[in-house]
Amino acid sequence: MTAERRALRDALRDLLSGSSTRAVIDTPAGWDPALWARMCKEIGVAGLAVPEAYGGAGATLRESLVVLEELGRTLTPGPMLGCGVLATQALLRAGDAEACARLLPGICAGERLVTLAWNGNPDDLPCTATAAGRLTGEVASVLDLASADTLLVPAHGTLYEVDPKAPGVTRHAPTPLDPTRRLGALRLADAPARRLGDGLALAGLRDLACVALSAEQVGAASQALAATVAYVQVREQFGRAIGTFQALQHRLAEGHVRLEAARSASTAAAEALVSGTADAPALAAVAKVTCSEALEAIAAEMVQMHGGIAITWEHDAHLYLRRAWASAQLFGAPGRHVARLADSLLPAVSGSGPRPARASASTRVRRPGPRRGR
Repeated sequence: MTAERRALRDALRDLLSGSSTRAVIDTPAGWDPALWARMCKEIGVAGLAVPEAYGGAGATLRESLVVLEELGRTLTPGPMLGCGVLATQALLRAGDAEACARLLPGICAGERLVTLAWNGNPDDLPCTATAAGRLTGEVASVLDLASADTLLVPAHGTLYEVDPKAPGVTRHAPTPLDPTRRLGALRLADAPARRLGDGLALAGLRDLACVALSAEQVGAASQALAATVAYVQVREQFGRAIGTFQALQHRLAEGHVRLEAARSASTAAAEALVSGTADAPALAAVAKVTCSEALEAIAAEMVQMHGGIAITWEHDAHLYLRRAWASAQLFGAPGRHVARLADSLLPAVSGSGPRPARASASTRVRRPGPRRGR
């Protein structure tokens, strides 16, 4: 954390201190457009990693991750992940200067909401394109789909721009598991599209998405753990604070270790992506798995240690648990990233013998989870 990043964190924290997540999650948009406009105009969050030529700040991914961590800490709904990071980076990586000049200034100013319709798997593109530039396919989980002004859809290694109001475009908003993050289902039926560029490397974009999400997960895990530590110091049972019980102290210590491991994994992956080192894909997979499992474990302990109050709608504990479950599946479940780690780290066995067992997409490699029933 440099001095500039601390200043960015503190400015955003001050701005978010006056906002309420619960006040907006039941609105049609599911987030506060006025707050997003202030974040973009006063702090410039959407344009942090966008070059100055396109209206951005010309910073790096690390600055965007500072914002995501703060938003994760408060579970503040908004289009930072989908629009401020993924859409902007997809445009920049596609290599279409005209599209960047046309779309990015509006994104940076908070006046245009662009989202990337993609499932996070570079080997499985659900949409196909014709030579005439018409798209067909379905994408199940699209960030901020209902509010988007412009859709970016990858197909055949090419990025396409789609008007969400064009014929052949259908948007559906299923009931969300995580009410603090709206996901939509997109269906394209021979929808007209504009070809933007052929330079989009989806494997690199997947790694960026995993690292960006990991920063948000670290923020949520840190707040969930801090809230739990504060609660056990005031909740009394048998005439003493439950935080004095050794069993709970051990579980909180384990949560702290998980949090620091997740923070380290996220930071290492971010630095590798910014530096462009060869191990960036592996570190991104490690960050996705480590941060997903850390948030799930810490949020589960938050519910356990808060007791009955944690499962009421009025308490925030269930929101952190919902965020943990939902974000773990975003951009691929942890098991899928464990599988690609196995492919990259375990060399093939020479000769005719069998190669090492490969983890399936459904395999979860986990450390022992939080104990139940205490």
